[in-house]
Amino acid sequence: MHTLIKNAQIVNENRIIQADVLIHNNRIERIDHTISVKYNVHEINAEALTLFPGLIDDQVHFREPGLTHKGCIASESKSAVAGGVTSYMEMPNTNPTTTTQDALRHKYQIAQKQSMANYAFYIGGSNTNIEEVLKTNLNQCCGLKLFMGSSTGTLLVDDPTALEGFFSKFEGLIATHCESDPLIQSNLKTIKQLHTGELDASWHPKIRSREACFASSSYAVTLAQKYKTRLHVLHISTAEELSLFEAQADVRKKLITAEACIHHLWFCDTDYSNKGNWIKWNPAIKSAADRDALQKALHTHQIDVIATDHAPHTREEKLQTYEKAPSGGPLVQHSLQALIELSKQGVINLETIAQKAAHNVAQLFCIEDRGYIREGYFADLVLVNLHSGQPVTSASLWAQCGWSPFENTTFSSTITHTFVNGYLQYEKGTFHPFQAGQALTFKRT
Repeated sequence: MHTLIKNAQIVNENRIIQADVLIHNNRIERIDHTISVKYNVHEINAEALTLFPGLIDDQVHFREPGLTHKGCIASESKSAVAGGVTSYMEMPNTNPTTTTQDALRHKYQIAQKQSMANYAFYIGGSNTNIEEVLKTNLNQCCGLKLFMGSSTGTLLVDDPTALEGFFSKFEGLIATHCESDPLIQSNLKTIKQLHTGELDASWHPKIRSREACFASSSYAVTLAQKYKTRLHVLHISTAEELSLFEAQADVRKKLITAEACIHHLWFCDTDYSNKGNWIKWNPAIKSAADRDALQKALHTHQIDVIATDHAPHTREEKLQTYEKAPSGGPLVQHSLQALIELSKQGVINLETIAQKAAHNVAQLFCIEDRGYIREGYFADLVLVNLHSGQPVTSASLWAQCGWSPFENTTFSSTITHTFVNGYLQYEKGTFHPFQAGQALTFKRT
């Protein structure tokens, strides 16, 4: 089967060109200024559209197994595809936790049948499972996730001996959630002693403080430097943490890389007054100065990757009091639109979006044949109308939880087509008949 995308504005590898793209089965066969063929093709006129490589989200929580009242691989991958995210890497804090090879295999079996997007899963570390983790096939698994701060679930790794073991022995990429639990608990105790009323979400960045983030992130970086371990620090939220990372554009030359998430690039602490628990995340959204520093770090390349930390909870769960409401929210459907909005505000350009949300993810995880618009690569592609938008409403959402922190936001762009492995999964608000995505593979030496 052939598909021909005509006259697209292609954003790829730090440049924008006008060209045609010919897809044959699941790969890009040809890219040229003008392509004409004598056989029958499905032709798409992309004259008014912009073509990006499909986004690769390196941090999502799709909640299956065990937490499927919040979301599942089928529903959340559908939401991803509607947002131009063609591949994702999913976290281990499910029920049961993904801390054994059997649990890891089970997730892959579910995704093979139900995931609309391409997929990979992290093995999760605990204080006691290092031998199980060391059995991981690094060509099939994206990496090891260590919760060096407690969040949703029970995967806190706080035993220094266990951490030393992982950093000294694991040969793949280690991705970390970095917050200091002792500092968080101390902050909470102090605030409760001084504040007699019920706490609300505005206290979240004071409890899960910048000091707690920096203490844990710097600890992880120290361990990685000590053992020469490949470290990827997730969801950086403070200006101070940026000093831990090298200002180097080429991620292939880095031992230690960093990720920023959409919510930390978009919101700040003044938004708690009207968003409340809907923007309660771990790590917490912090000040406008922190948000601005993260945005600037995209240009200095101290931030290498943009992701979502998509983590759905039900409306009922989020409507609880601040202390009871879980942290996290759904973002994967609107990450590309939000980034395009930031580009129109002058925060980043379109080429940086492709670099930080596709190219760099493929490079630093060593993903085979994805993340770029290149001949011979998988045709994971997304077409966008940059000049026609619509408001986000509950009726427009595909995540199972049915809400978004972007509700009532009007983005000025629209995702029009999403191709996964050359197959047109999504077109102008409609999904084509289901075709499963593929497991990502990793080419590591």
